[in-house]
Amino acid sequence: MTIRFGVVGTNWITDRFIQAGLENEDFILTAVFSRTEEKGRAFAAKYAGAAIYTNLEDMVSSPEVDAVYIASPNSMHAEQALICMNHGKHVLCEKPAASNSRELKLMIEAARANDVLLMEAMKSTMMPNFSVIKDNLYKLGTVRRYFASYCQYSSRYDAYRQGNVLNAFNPEYSNGSLMDLGIYCLYPMVALFGKPDAVKAAGHMLTSGVDGEGSMVMSYPDMDAVIMHSKITDSYLPAEIQGENGTMVIDKINQPYQVKIHYRDGTIEELTVPQVYEAMYYEAHEFIELLKSGQRESSINSHDSSLAVAEIMEEARAQIGLRYASDL
Repeated sequence: MTIRFGVVGTNWITDRFIQAGLENEDFILTAVFSRTEEKGRAFAAKYAGAAIYTNLEDMVSSPEVDAVYIASPNSMHAEQALICMNHGKHVLCEKPAASNSRELKLMIEAARANDVLLMEAMKSTMMPNFSVIKDNLYKLGTVRRYFASYCQYSSRYDAYRQGNVLNAFNPEYSNGSLMDLGIYCLYPMVALFGKPDAVKAAGHMLTSGVDGEGSMVMSYPDMDAVIMHSKITDSYLPAEIQGENGTMVIDKINQPYQVKIHYRDGTIEELTVPQVYEAMYYEAHEFIELLKSGQRESSINSHDSSLAVAEIMEEARAQIGLRYASDL
C-alpha cells in the first residue's frame, strides 16, 4: 500500500521529511504546494514526478494525493489542515499542530468527521530510544522529577538584534521559544506522565511580541517537572528523569540518541539502542503504518497528548503575556 503524499511548505524541514520518508518503500511524493510557482518549481525539481500547486484546494482535490504533510508557519497549520481533512486527506502536521487548543479541537473534530488520520509530527516520541525510555521507567522506582532543556541560539536572532524581525520572532506566525522549542520538552513529558495538575511559567518577552526564552515548573501528585527553553541562548544539559532508585539520563530530549540509568549504588546501565534511520523517518513510518492498518489516531502522538500539550502552552503563554492573533 503506497501512500501518496503532498507537502505544504518548501523549507528545509520539508526537505528533511521527504528525504526521510523516501527511505520507506510505501512513501511517494506526488504534489508540492507553494504560494509561488517559482518556489514550488525550484523545490519540486529535486523530486521527479511531483506536481506543483499554488492553490491548496486544487492540490487536495487531486486523486493523486492520499495524505498531506504540513510544514508551513505555525499560524497557518489549522486552516490548512482543515482544508485538507475536509477534502478527505490524511494529515501529518508539524509541531505545534495549532496556535492554541481551540484550533486543535477543531482539527480533531474535522479528522473524526471526515474519518481521516490526524497526527502531530513530534519526531522525538517516535524515535527508537524513546521507546527505551518508556519501557525502562519502572527501574527508577517512584519518579520524583522530570527535567528537560532545549535551548538553542537561533541564527535569526542576529538579524533580530539588527532590527530585522524574521518569521521566527514574529507573533503573526505564532512563533517564539515556547512554541518552537519548549514543546520538545513538554511533549515527551505528557507522553510519559500525562497532563500536570498545575503549571507555573516565566519567560523573557522580546519587543517583537514573542518570548525569547523561558522556564516552567509543573506539579504532579508525586513529582514535579522542570523545563527550560530558549532561542537566544544555548544549553548543553542532558535531560533527566529522577527516581528513588536511580536517575535516567537522556542526551537530547528533542532527539534522544543515548539513554542510561545511574543507579544509587553507583552502577550505570547503558540502555541505548542503535538508530538505523534519520530521526524524521520514524514519524513518517508511524503515520504510514497507521494508514495501512486503517487506524485514525496514533497511540503515541495521540489527540489527547497533543491537546494536553497545547493547553499547557496556552496556560504558560497566559502567564507570561504571550498572545497570538488567533487567541480569543
